[in-house]
Amino acid sequence: MKKHTEQLFAATAPGLEGVCATELIALGIPGVKAVPGGVEFCGGLRELYLTNLWLRTASRVVARLGEVRCRDFPTLYRKALRLPWGRYVKPGTRLQVRVTSRRSRLQHTERISDTLKEAMVKALGGVGAEENVPKQLLIVSLEDDICRLSLDSSGELLHRRGYRQDIGPAPLRETLAAGILMLLDWQGNRPLFDPMCGSGTFLVEGALLALQRPPGAQRKFAFMDWPRYRPGLWQALLLEAAKQEKNSCPMLVGADRETTVIDAARQNAKRAGVEEYLSFQPLELNQHFSPPAAPPGLALSNPPYGTRLGRGELDDTYRALGRVYRQVLPEWQRAFLCPEPRLAKRIGLPLAQAASLQNGGIRVGLFTVE
Repeated sequence: MKKHTEQLFAATAPGLEGVCATELIALGIPGVKAVPGGVEFCGGLRELYLTNLWLRTASRVVARLGEVRCRDFPTLYRKALRLPWGRYVKPGTRLQVRVTSRRSRLQHTERISDTLKEAMVKALGGVGAEENVPKQLLIVSLEDDICRLSLDSSGELLHRRGYRQDIGPAPLRETLAAGILMLLDWQGNRPLFDPMCGSGTFLVEGALLALQRPPGAQRKFAFMDWPRYRPGLWQALLLEAAKQEKNSCPMLVGADRETTVIDAARQNAKRAGVEEYLSFQPLELNQHFSPPAAPPGLALSNPPYGTRLGRGELDDTYRALGRVYRQVLPEWQRAFLCPEPRLAKRIGLPLAQAASLQNGGIRVGLFTVE
């Protein structure tokens, strides 16, 4: 029997398309092509499950349901009827539709949504939505009268690994933390130190990466409610992943001035199952302290952006971080996130911008010390 191949897409935060493409290639996925907003690729059920299980930098993985040209609602309804709904959606499914429309005759997003829901119900035999079933997200993009429809296979966004329940006031998404480690070519074979660790996200993601543990092993996905879901294939992929897992890590150390923040980071590490590989210590940047007792590795931090601190205190924080990078960690690779080049210069060291990213809707630069 010929294997059915899907057109798939891994959505990413801006700036992470390249590292996500590298992840997909490493998984042996065919047809990988990075585009703005994510990565296009091909595959069947195995590739769909595998990418949800392993991708560290994607926000979600979607399957392309189809693409139709339409300039009026009767045409949209008629063409939507012919789409392969039954391959992905069970009768009685509650469809959640997210619509964007640009330069198209059809602009009324609510009517577009209702039209597609009606077409799906009709195509699946006229069974209406049931109350106590999971929702299926349909992502619809209309541009120049071309309507592209994609079904979300992930469910909850992939950054929700499940371990980070204790967070600080400015949390860093897990997918972004993992992507930054990859952008800096940190592969889990050298120490990692975060002198302003907050919730510990860099360190936990570093441990998962170093141990080669898949980030999606402990969670549920939307594709598990699809008609063709194969639990045996999913279990086989989990067993395959378990055989690849390592049992040792380089030194992973986090520090923060707030003991309550340190306690929260420890709890997150414990939920992630990596507590034994991480160490945390209370630390004021202005204090004098010795470098971690390890060979030089990567020092990485996400200092405050200014929403909670005054300009003077913010400048002092960056100067203190610069002193630590200069005096305590001179042989280490050193990097940090910052939204403003002017503020980044307060570090007092020669800098290069390695990437332009977004964190919580704020555009930030990933800066490295040259």
